[in-house]
Amino acid sequence: MRYIDEYRDPDGVRRLAEEIGRATGRAWTIMEVCGGQTHAIVRFGIDGLLPEGLTLVHGPGCPVCVTPIEIIDRAIGIASQRGVTLCSFGDMLRVPGSGKDLLRVKSEGGDVRIVYSPMDALRIAEANASREVVFFGVGFETTAPANGMAVYQAARRGVKNFSMLSAHVLVPPAMEAILSSECNRVNGFLAAGHVCAVMGYEEYEPIAARHRVPIVVTGFEPLDLLQGVLLCVRQLEEGRAEVENPYSRVVRREGNAEARRVMGEVFRVIDRKWRGIGMIPRSGLGLAEAYAEFDAEARFGVGGVSVEESGECISGLILRGLKKPVDCPAFGSRCTPERPLGATMVSGEGACAAYYKYRRHEAGPAGGRNNG
Repeated sequence: MRYIDEYRDPDGVRRLAEEIGRATGRAWTIMEVCGGQTHAIVRFGIDGLLPEGLTLVHGPGCPVCVTPIEIIDRAIGIASQRGVTLCSFGDMLRVPGSGKDLLRVKSEGGDVRIVYSPMDALRIAEANASREVVFFGVGFETTAPANGMAVYQAARRGVKNFSMLSAHVLVPPAMEAILSSECNRVNGFLAAGHVCAVMGYEEYEPIAARHRVPIVVTGFEPLDLLQGVLLCVRQLEEGRAEVENPYSRVVRREGNAEARRVMGEVFRVIDRKWRGIGMIPRSGLGLAEAYAEFDAEARFGVGGVSVEESGECISGLILRGLKKPVDCPAFGSRCTPERPLGATMVSGEGACAAYYKYRRHEAGPAGGRNNG
C-alpha cells in the first residue's frame, strides 16, 4: 500500500483537473454513491476544480441517512424495554425518530451502549445472560459481513439472549431506482470502492449496459476521485457505458469470496424502505430463515411500526441527487448537527453534515460554478 500523501499530491491533482477540462465537451452530471466520497469531495474542494457544466451530485451512500424513521422507532421501542441492552455504533444515537432519538432513551435510563464492533455486542450478551442484548445492524455491503458474523457466532456458541435489528441496505438496487426515476439527471456513477472490495463489481455490469451509464469504481482520496471523474467523462464523451476499476489496489472483480459467503448464509435479500426515497425492491438484507431466532424485530414484536416522514426535511431529494444541502431553507438554521431535522445532517457521512462542516460560511452553493 502506498503512502496516503501520494494520493493527495497537489501537482497530480492539478494535472488530472486540467485533463478533465480538456476531455469535457458537454454538460454531464455524475453521482458519487458513497457518503465518504461526498465528504472528501466537499472537504478537498474537488467539485470546484471541475469545468463549467460538469456537475457532481451526492447519492444515497450513507447507510445511517437512508435508515427509515420506523426502524429508528423500532430500535427506540426495543431499547426502552426493561431488561434490554441495545448496542449500536455511535452515529445512530442522534438520528431522529418520530419523537426522540436513542440518545434521549439513554438519558432516560435505557441501557443503550456504543460499541465499535458487532462482536463487542456478542461479548456483552455472553457476559450478561439475564439480559436481552440487541445489536442495531446498519450498513451497506461493507459492514454486513462483520455484522452477519456476530449472528453466525451467536448461533454456534449457543448465545440465546443475543439478537440483531437489521437495517442493512444494498447499493445496486438504489442505483437502479435512481436511474429508473422520471426525474433522473445522472449520466454516470462513481461506485463506492469499499463496497466493491467486498462484493466486486460484476453486479454493476448489467446496470451499466441496461441504462447506458458508465460506472467507475473509485476510492476516497483526491487523486482517486479525480481519476474516477476523468474515466467517467471519457466514457460519456465517447458514448461508452462500461464498468471500469482504476481502484485495483483494493478491488477485484469477484470481491471477497469469504465475506460474500457469510452474507449469503446469514442474510436473505428483502424489499427495504429507504428514508427519503421510499420502498426499493430487493434492496435490503434480513436474517435468513436458519437464523430467524436472532431477528430482533420478531423477538420484540416491533415489525409493524410505520411512521410518516417530516415534510420539512429535503434529505430525500438530496439523496437522489436532485438538490444540494444548501438548497434546503432549514440548512444551518433550523437544521444543525446539534438539532438535526434529518439523518443527512447528523451522520458522519451525511451530505448535509459535510456542507455544514466545510462550507456553511460560503455565500453560495459550495462557492463553485459547477455546484448549482
